[in-house]
Amino acid sequence: MRVQQTLANAVSCTGVGLHSGQPVTLTLRPAPADTGVVFVNRNGKNGASLAASIEYLVATELCTAISGNGFQVKTIEHILAALAGLDIDNVYVEVDAGEAPVMDGSAAHFVRLIRSAGVVPQSRRQPYLKITRPLEVVDGGRRVRIEPSSTTKITYSIHYNHPLIQTQTYLYEHSVHAFEREIADARTFGFLEEVEALWARGLGQGGSLDNTIILSRDGILNESGLRFANEFVRHKILDLIGDFSLLGVPFIGHLIAERSGHAIHTRLVQQILNHPDSWVMLNTDETIAASELRSPLAAPRSASLVALQAS
Repeated sequence: MRVQQTLANAVSCTGVGLHSGQPVTLTLRPAPADTGVVFVNRNGKNGASLAASIEYLVATELCTAISGNGFQVKTIEHILAALAGLDIDNVYVEVDAGEAPVMDGSAAHFVRLIRSAGVVPQSRRQPYLKITRPLEVVDGGRRVRIEPSSTTKITYSIHYNHPLIQTQTYLYEHSVHAFEREIADARTFGFLEEVEALWARGLGQGGSLDNTIILSRDGILNESGLRFANEFVRHKILDLIGDFSLLGVPFIGHLIAERSGHAIHTRLVQQILNHPDSWVMLNTDETIAASELRSPLAAPRSASLVALQAS
C-alpha cells in the first residue's frame, strides 16, 4: 500500500491526434489529493472538466474516449496508461483539441514528461480495489477476465495471421519499474491493407511511420524495426492498463485477456462496478503524517518548469 501522488510541476507536449490528424497541446498539472485524473478543455475559454471515469465513456472506433460537460476527448488510453503505470493518482490533463496527442504511438513520451515534472507524495493513502471473486466478459473469440490475486498483474494473448505476430502471450506484473522497462515503449500498430479503409471512415488521419508500426503482408514498413520482438502484445497490455484506469482506482487482481480490445476492456470495468460483492476497498479514508511521505519519482523543482506551471 502507498500514499497518493501528484506531479511536482506542470509540463506540456505538442503533437497530433492519431485519428483526427489535428495539432494538440497536452499539459499535465498537479492536482490535490483525492482529485483523480481530470481532463480539462482548453479549446476556448470555458475550461470545462471531465473525470477519467467509466461514467463518461462513449462508443468510438479503435480508441477510448470520454464525453460530458460540453466536450469530448478521444484516444486517451496512452496518457492514462502512463499515469497509471507510474502510479500518478491526481492530475489535471489539459487539452486544446478533442483528441490526446499520439506522440510516437507508445506511452514513452508521456513517461519522460512525468519524469521531468517530478512526482510528490500527498497526505492521503491511496485506496485499492481488491478483487475477491472472478468476473468475465466474453464476446465470440474475445475474452477478458479478472481473478483474485495478491498482486496486480496482466496476462494477455493475441493471435494474428502474420509472420511477425502469430500467437503472442505476455505476463506483466505491475511496478513502476516494470512498466517503464517492459510496456511503456510498445507502439500502436496497424495493417497496410486497412489504412485506406480507415481513412475512408475519417480515422487514422494522423497516423504515420513515426507513430505507428505498419505491417505489410510479410514484414513492417518502419525502417527502425521493432523495439521488442513481441511489441504487439506489449502494446495491447499498454492499452488495457489505460482502459482499466477508468475504474477510477488502482486494482489488485489478475487480468487475463485473449484477443480483446478497448470495448471489451471497458465492459469489464463496468461489470466490476456493477458487482460490488466481487471486491473490497482497501486503505480508505486514511490521512498520513508528513514524516511518512516518500516518493521514488521525486525530482527537484526546475525553474523552467515552475515558470510553465505559473503560465
